[in-house]
Amino acid sequence: MAAFFKQLKPFLRWFVLALTLAFLGHTLTKHWREVLMLRLTAKSLAGLGIATGVTLLAHIWSGWVWYGILKLVGAPGQSAEVVILYLKTNLAKYIPGNVWHLFGRVKTLERWGASTDTAIVGVVLDPLLMAAAALGLTLLGGQDLAWWQFTAFAVAMVGVHPRILNPILRVLSRAQLKKAAGGSSGMSASLQHYPLLPFLGGIVFVIGRGIGFLLAVNALESISSDLWLFVIGNFSLAWLLGLVVPGAPGGLGVFEATALALMTPTLSPAVVLGGVALYRLIGTIAEAIAAFTAWLDEGWNARFPATE
Repeated sequence: MAAFFKQLKPFLRWFVLALTLAFLGHTLTKHWREVLMLRLTAKSLAGLGIATGVTLLAHIWSGWVWYGILKLVGAPGQSAEVVILYLKTNLAKYIPGNVWHLFGRVKTLERWGASTDTAIVGVVLDPLLMAAAALGLTLLGGQDLAWWQFTAFAVAMVGVHPRILNPILRVLSRAQLKKAAGGSSGMSASLQHYPLLPFLGGIVFVIGRGIGFLLAVNALESISSDLWLFVIGNFSLAWLLGLVVPGAPGGLGVFEATALALMTPTLSPAVVLGGVALYRLIGTIAEAIAAFTAWLDEGWNARFPATE
């Protein structure tokens, strides 16, 4: 059975990608005239600049959250070098396979002195906590809260408890990174304490990304304040599915299709289409700026090391 699913996985990824692209293409075909009518004003461009800055800060914050995660599992690394590593490797998530940013982090942590098990657990725990945080934030997406939304929040909070999370971490570690990192089959590293601060940090990160998306949509059409939580909550669900559903690297296609399905007809399909395109643009720009700045900072530190 395991061999069957392993053979099926590449086809599943292509199927998901084809399905999401077909949905996006169909929506664009129906609303292309409305999309062409969208205009960016000087005020809109200023809003996009702010959105880029907010997204950049969210990525830097995420690096600090990862530093906290590494401390929980006993991995080595100073705060500044951990953040630099996080930002430098972030763009690698767009490489097909969607694990190369994780692989780069594991190998670097090993060079810093971490055992393979500790490095893998510390790296895999980051997206898992981010997914749990996004799951909790989906509570914001419903104007009339349903029982399943509260259940999702409870599941997210309970799911990050070490007794539940450690077995999940071991399974994910073996499945995604064991072969690439050369780890042993028996995973000994584990989470010893409830990761409350990283979980809360993950919520802040997803909210920051959601605000960036909201500003991107708002650049095309003013969004009333009573819809802000709706947009951020549904963004969280779209971002979560882009993270966990097998498909294009970086959630490309999955995020866009989910955002369209969730936010229309409350918002205009043309505005959502334009918003997700602008969101991808500012997100990529912010990640590129973060990676380039981290590379410069690392080079500066190597050339002019701090002295006591």
